Amino acid sequence: MDLKNTNQIIVAATENDSTYDRKAEVKAFDESKAGVRGLVESGVKKIPLMFHSNNLVDAIENSENDFKFSVPIIDLKDIQNNPKLHTQVVAEIRSACCECGFFQIINHGIPSSIMDEMVDGIRRFHEQDIDVRKQFYTRDLGKKFMYYSNTSLFRDKFANWRDTIGCPMAPDPPKPEVLPEVCRDIMIEYSKKIRELGFRVFELLSEALGLNRSYLEKLGCSEGLFIQGHYYPECPEPELTMGTSKHTDTAFLNILLQDQIGGLQVLHENQWFHVPPVYGAFVVNIGDLLQLITNDSFKSVYHRVLSSYKGPRVSVSSFFMNMQDPKIYGPIKEILSEENPPIYRDISIKDFMAHHFAKGLDGNYALHPFRL
Repeated sequence: MDLKNTNQIIVAATENDSTYDRKAEVKAFDESKAGVRGLVESGVKKIPLMFHSNNLVDAIENSENDFKFSVPIIDLKDIQNNPKLHTQVVAEIRSACCECGFFQIINHGIPSSIMDEMVDGIRRFHEQDIDVRKQFYTRDLGKKFMYYSNTSLFRDKFANWRDTIGCPMAPDPPKPEVLPEVCRDIMIEYSKKIRELGFRVFELLSEALGLNRSYLEKLGCSEGLFIQGHYYPECPEPELTMGTSKHTDTAFLNILLQDQIGGLQVLHENQWFHVPPVYGAFVVNIGDLLQLITNDSFKSVYHRVLSSYKGPRVSVSSFFMNMQDPKIYGPIKEILSEENPPIYRDISIKDFMAHHFAKGLDGNYALHPFRL
């Protein structure tokens, strides 16, 4: 179905709600293979009903909140050569992981030129001619490179104003020719750099748990890497929808690169707080699997992205988790005790992800069914 026919369905639905057929609208949108970017390119002034959220009451920005709490910014400069500084950084990371599940890191060793080029590469892909990018459109999770809009589009109550490319870069990366030429070189280079950074962060997290520096790496937490490049087009009615609705991340860890547009928010003590872009910084957040194996010592917390008149917004998520890993994971025995008994059962990543994909972005913790 072409974009013109898709728009005809959208117009009909918005003009007469009594005839609205959500399944038809979602199907037409997906079959257009044009994504949200395609809607913007077609000139829509009203967003389709499939994107309307029924729960935007708490999405009103409250700037006063940002004076009460901010995500910690942790400086990694010279920690390898300064034991005192190293100990201080480990303590800061422990505090952030236990209290809010988010922190930003600066002086991490990845040049800003590589970070900038990665953002530009993701933007270049999504802003290609529609006939070029739609060749990559798929919902086949077995593909080595995916372009799609909304992972659980057909299950979620409403769609997010966002398009995505995704690619598993470890442990079994795609052949270079599988990646789109427009972002191929930078994706390969960036994935190598972000893996190295991931190893360093997992070492610090291991120490923050009171474990040997290599513990989480040997456990397998860092062996898988899945990179997603998100593109949030400018939205004509941002008050009606979300860029990304409230959720937690499933992986052990996410290292996020965001541009300077803003819009990321984290839920802390039942209030939403902005995570303002810091040029040259990465946002690091704990995922569900790391919360599980740390027995709730580290927190995987809700976050979201607001849609905006401004845009496009570009971000890059680097999820550390091997979805093909056959191992069974449960709370780390070395941190358990009579005072800290296990609160989760042992699970496989396959079973955990099956539950995640089945539930979609429903605003509920993916960990709930796995509690003892």
